[in-house]
Amino acid sequence: MDNIKLDVLAIAAHRDDTEIVCGGTIIKFVDLDYAVGILDLTAGESGSRGDADSRADEAECAGQVMGIKYRHNLELPDAGLYDTQENALKVAEVIRRTKPELVILPYWEQRHPDHSTASQIGYRGCFLAGLGKMPIGGEPYRPRKIIYSSSFHDVPPTFVVDISEQFQRKCEAVACYKTQFEEKPDQREVYPPARNIFDYMEIRNRQYGYMIGVRYAECFIQKEKFSVDDPLKLAGKSI
Repeated sequence: MDNIKLDVLAIAAHRDDTEIVCGGTIIKFVDLDYAVGILDLTAGESGSRGDADSRADEAECAGQVMGIKYRHNLELPDAGLYDTQENALKVAEVIRRTKPELVILPYWEQRHPDHSTASQIGYRGCFLAGLGKMPIGGEPYRPRKIIYSSSFHDVPPTFVVDISEQFQRKCEAVACYKTQFEEKPDQREVYPPARNIFDYMEIRNRQYGYMIGVRYAECFIQKEKFSVDDPLKLAGKSI
């Protein structure tokens, strides 16, 4: 795990989580010439389909499609992810090594326990990374901004990102995960309630796009309030 300076780091429980919920925004950051990385907390060894090795290859494929500069896996237990000091310190060490300005975390309420726990571990890791006496390498550092990817959750977003130009590449990145999303008649659905993840992304990302008058979009939440210097420059129309 080499040191690399990132602008954006997305943290998620499993390989493919980031691609599905905010892959378009990740690609948009790359298009804007930001250095972008992904930290996967588990290898996905407990999933119903595929295994750790196949999913590592698929994650490499997806990373190339998205154009990210960094991807690392902490290999914490899949389907056994817990918010412990040890796990948070592992995340904190990555934060110190990569020094992202922005961290993207999963929305904190999720059906899958690993997903909600990843949000908690990610936040604690960002906080602990700034404490000088933590037993990890590197200089103390904290990201300036944390946002939460809330697409596919029925909660009001703080803001919505236009991914119209990135949506097809997002689908290509998700398509790298053949073990997860290739339809086979003898296997149950991996991603309910949709029989097809690509149909589901099409429907929901278009729904979010309608919110802001574009074709496709993704949703995010930030917990702190915005500071606005010039309200006349706020984006969007009210009527």
